[in-house]
Order: sequence, then C-alpha cells, then structure tokens
Amino acid sequence: MVIILLVSSVFLLLLLISWLKVNAFLAFLLTTVLCGIGLSMPLPVIIASVNRGIGETLGPILIIVLLGAMLGKLIAQSGAANQISFFLQSVFGRTYLAWALSLTGFLMGIMLYYSVGFMLMVPIIYAAASKNGFPLTYVAIPMLAPLSAMQGLLPPHPAPVLLATQLHANLGLTALYGCIIAVPVTIIAGPLLAKFFAHQQDTGAPVQESSVVVDECIYPSVFNSLCSVLLPVLILVIAYFLAYVANNQRQILTITSYLKEPVMIMIITLMITTYTLGWRTGRSFSSLMSLYGESIPEIAPVLFTIAGAGMLKQIFTDSHLSQEVAGIITLAHTDPLIMTWAICAFLRLCLGSATIASLTACGIIQPVFHAHTHPELLVLALGAGSLFGSHINDTGFWLFKSYFKLDIKSTFMSWTLMESLISILGLAGVLAIEHLLR
Repeated sequence: MVIILLVSSVFLLLLLISWLKVNAFLAFLLTTVLCGIGLSMPLPVIIASVNRGIGETLGPILIIVLLGAMLGKLIAQSGAANQISFFLQSVFGRTYLAWALSLTGFLMGIMLYYSVGFMLMVPIIYAAASKNGFPLTYVAIPMLAPLSAMQGLLPPHPAPVLLATQLHANLGLTALYGCIIAVPVTIIAGPLLAKFFAHQQDTGAPVQESSVVVDECIYPSVFNSLCSVLLPVLILVIAYFLAYVANNQRQILTITSYLKEPVMIMIITLMITTYTLGWRTGRSFSSLMSLYGESIPEIAPVLFTIAGAGMLKQIFTDSHLSQEVAGIITLAHTDPLIMTWAICAFLRLCLGSATIASLTACGIIQPVFHAHTHPELLVLALGAGSLFGSHINDTGFWLFKSYFKLDIKSTFMSWTLMESLISILGLAGVLAIEHLLR
C-alpha cells in the first residue's frame, strides 16, 4: 500500500507537469493535498504540513539564492563573463579552443544559474564557432558541460544548497567534493566528448539571439573579472586556512566561523563585486539596484519549485510514509549512494526537471540513508542523478536543439549523451571519494 501511494504521487506529478503542463508549484500543491488525503491525514494537519514544508525548506536557503541571483545578474551584464571567455580563447588559441571554452564554462558555472549562463554563452559559442570554423555542437558541448555539472554538484546553486541543508551536510565539504568530481567529469563530458562532433555539419539559422544583454559601460579587466567570479571560493578557502592556523585563538576562530557561513560569503561577495564590477566600471547606485531588482523575478520559478518540493517532502515525513518506504528500501541491501542516484535518475527521466527530481528524491531517501553514509556524498549522488537522461520533457533539451540547429536524433546523440555522461561519471566520482574516506 505504501509503495502504491508513493508511485501514485510520482505518477500524478508526472501527469500534471509533463503531460498537462501544469505550473510546477500548483502541481506539487495538488499532489501534496491528494497524497495527504490518500494517507488519511486530517485537512488541518495537511495544511499545517504544507506551511511547515514551505517554511523549513525555503527558510535556510532563501537569502543565499536571492543574493546568488543578484550576483549572477551583475556578472552577466557587467561583461565579466565575456572578458574571461575572450581572454582564455586568446591564451589557448584555436588548437585548444574546446579546453578554453570548458574552462570558461567551469568558471561561469560557479556563480551563474544554468538558464542565465546558457543565454549568456550562446553569443560566445556562435562567435567562437564562426571565427574558428568549427561546428556549433563542437563549441557548445565543452562550454555547457561544466555549466550543467556545476548546477547539479556545487553550492551556491539552489538545489545543492537545499539538499545540503535538508541532509545536514557540511556545505564547505560538499563544495570541495563537488569541485573534485566536477573537474574530471567536465573534461571527459566536455572537450573529450566534443571531439566526436568536430566534423558535424551545421544547418539552418539560429532561432533567436541571446536575451542577456551586456551593459554598455566600461568592461572590467580580466583580473577583476576572474577575482570577482572566484571570490566566494576564495573567501571559503581563506576561512578554512585561518581556522587551520589559528592555534585555538578564540577571536580568530569566531571570525572564521562567521566567514564559513554561506550567507556571509554571499553578502561579502555581493558587497565587493558591487564596487569592482559596478561602481568602478561606471554604473550608478540606482542602476545597480535596478539590476538587482530585475534578478528576483528570474529566480522566482526556482523558489516556487523548491517550495512545492518542500510541501510534498513534509507530507511524506509527517505521515510517516518516508519511514515505511525506508524500511522497504533497506531490505534491498543496495549501496546507499547507488540507490540514491538511481531513484533520482528515474525521477529525472519521468519529470524532466533536475531540481524537482533531486528534491523529490531527497524526501524519499532522507530517512533511509542519512545515518549510513556521508551526507555530503548523498547530496552529490542526488545532484549527479538529477542530470541523467535529459530528453523531450526537459526544457534544456529543446534549448540546445533550437539554438544549435539540430534535429531530434542529433540532440539525443549530443545533449542527452553529454548529460547522461556527466551523471554517470558524477556517480563514479562520488563512489571513489566514498572509498577513499573509508
């Protein structure tokens, strides 16, 4: 009965989102209420669970996500991303162009949300392909592979931050392990995979131009751009280094404990980049505030999706459905990380959205595996699983097909292959780190 209810809830979510095209938040809300009714929960208890699920899910990450959206908007429209890309292309040259683009995507992926990063990268991809005489797919894959991997594996992106919060994982360790995994994954799924598309013929014309418009102000220098993009990582590294050399000095340890907090990292980063990428390049205070205001509506759909997933997870928890499913899954005697990845990958295939898949899977596996393995690795297993098998129910699939002028088969053989490779290699990296930590 428990499994039937769980499968029915997932199927209903699939029906509403993928087939009927219902807004994700409304789909989650309807599924949550019906699931609660099916579990014989009183209506007041269902409403209380809904409210608690939204609050406990959004509360710990709301500031981080909003500040990240503002920072990503500033990086995109200040020209910092363009500066880094053009600099790396000039350093690596035509022969190693794919590696330059992959490094660009990696650096941009640290702070830019995938949708913003994709739209920003499109004109760079077209320019690089046209200038060097390469097919669009050959140029696009090495740039977008790291962008996709970072979205699933690395804080401060919304899904990894929320998963780390839900599973009580150390955010610093999650970021460290995520970077360690992302480097070889993006090399294989980026520049190395791109070699198979070096002689592919482009047909047709671009559907439209990028919607990300760079401000016509003074471009920041390459050094300024690199430092600004890497600033959150630098702050975290400095905090851990100071804590290591503090020799139990209370004042220093207190400062480092503040610096390690994701909210503080984002506040400090935004304050510094507001000057380095904003005022210093000729932008007025009012224009910067308008820019930050424009970033909020862009991230709202992600926040609503996260809130919806939080509601459903809370119903699973308050009804003790998760605990009953936990007992059933435990009997399978399967490696927790592999099972976590498989559940999330299955949901990704069904639901399309990586964010929805990872958050829904988290609600299922949280009571089962949290005590049996490193929570940081569970976060990364979920992140890797959420990238598997992107196909026709994923907007990313259609964006890639449309912008780079491919047919359905070619999109499966490029985009879907790239995403699945990132997912499988990500799981391999998680298992390798688990083996080293034993």
